[in-house]
Amino acid sequence: MQEFFSPIDKAVLAHREMLPDHVLGKKIAVHSKRNGFPEDGDFKFAVLGIKECRKNPDFTGTYPNFNTIRKAFYSLYTGNWNYKIADLGDIEAGATVEDTYFAVQTIIRELLQKKIIPIVLGGSQDLVYPIYRAYDDFGKMINFVNIDSRFDIGNAEAPISNHSYVGKMVVDKPYNLFNYSTIGYQSYFNPADEIALLDKLYFDAFRLGEITTDVSLVEPITRDADIITLDISAIKNAELSYKGSNSPNGFDGREICSISRYAGISNRVSTFGIFEIFDLEESPAAAMLLAQVMWYFIEGVNYRVYDGDVGSEKDYKTYSVPVEDEVLVFKKSLKTERWWIELPYISESNNKLKRHTLLPCTYQDYENACNQEIPERWYKARRKNEL
Repeated sequence: MQEFFSPIDKAVLAHREMLPDHVLGKKIAVHSKRNGFPEDGDFKFAVLGIKECRKNPDFTGTYPNFNTIRKAFYSLYTGNWNYKIADLGDIEAGATVEDTYFAVQTIIRELLQKKIIPIVLGGSQDLVYPIYRAYDDFGKMINFVNIDSRFDIGNAEAPISNHSYVGKMVVDKPYNLFNYSTIGYQSYFNPADEIALLDKLYFDAFRLGEITTDVSLVEPITRDADIITLDISAIKNAELSYKGSNSPNGFDGREICSISRYAGISNRVSTFGIFEIFDLEESPAAAMLLAQVMWYFIEGVNYRVYDGDVGSEKDYKTYSVPVEDEVLVFKKSLKTERWWIELPYISESNNKLKRHTLLPCTYQDYENACNQEIPERWYKARRKNEL
C-alpha cells in the first residue's frame, strides 16, 4: 500500500511541530520522508488525500491540494476519545485516471479488510466509483448516501464524470448497489429526467429545505449506509468563502457538522469522504469547516452503540400496526430508542433484502402508520425487493 502514497508536505509537518500538546496533530501517526509510512498498528481511522480531478469537465490542469485542511485538522483538540489515527499522505494522480482508480480501489479494499475507516479527502467526486468497487469482494449489497445539491446520476452510457458516476454504479457489474440516498438536493440543479429516474429506481432523495427544517431526519438515512460522502457544493458559499463554491443556498456550518456526526454514529458506515476540494490556501475558513466536519465524524463514531439482538424482548419492543391490507411491524430499541420497520421477505422474488430485513425509520413514521400512512421509504424498499 505504501507505494501508492506520497508523504505529507514539509510545510504541514513544520506547522505540526509548532502546535501545542494534546492536539490531533501531535497524536496522529503521519507519513513523512523522515519517519516513513505509518507502521501497521491498531488504527481506527486513516486519513488520505486523492489528487485526482481530471474527470471534472471544468478541469484546467490544476490538481487538489489538501495542506490547508491538514493544518486545520491537526490544530483541533481531541474529543473524549482515544482512537489511533494515521494520516497516510496523498495518492498522486496516475498516468491515467484509470491508474488512479486502481490505486484507490486497492487501498480502500485493504483498509476495509483491516477494519480501518478511511476518511477520504478527494478532488472530483467520480472518485466515489472506485471506492464503491472496493466493496466488491465483501459479498454484500451496498447502501450509499451522498450529501450533495445534485444527484450525480448523469448518462451511464457516456464516459464517467463527477456528475455521472452514480449512473455507472447502477449499471456496471457486479450489481452491488442496493440503495442510493441524496441529502440536501436542490431541484434547480437537477434535470427533470434524473428526478424521474431516481423515483423509478426507488432511491431516496431529501430536499435541502426538508433537512434544514429538521436535521435529525438524517439519522435514519445514514444509519444503514456503508459509504457516506460530502460534495462541498452542498455547503452554502457564505460558510466557505471559497472560490470553488458559488451557490448562495446550502447547509450552514452547524448543519453540516451535525450531519457528519450522524454519519459517524451509524454502526455500519465504513467509509467517509469529502470531495470537490481544490486549493483552499486562500480560504482558511473553508479548510477549518471541513476539518471540523472530519472531527465530528470521528466524534460520532465514538458514540456508536450496539442496539442488541433484534429478536430479544430485552433489547427491543415490537409494535404491529395494521395499515390498509398490510400489517407493519415496528421495532424500538430499548437501549437507544431508535426505530426500525420490518421488510417482508418475498420468497418468489429475486430477493435483494436477505441482509436488509430491517429498515431504519423514525418515531414519526410509526405515528404516521398509526394514522394509516405507509412510510414512503418502506414502500420504496418493498418495491426494490419485488423487482
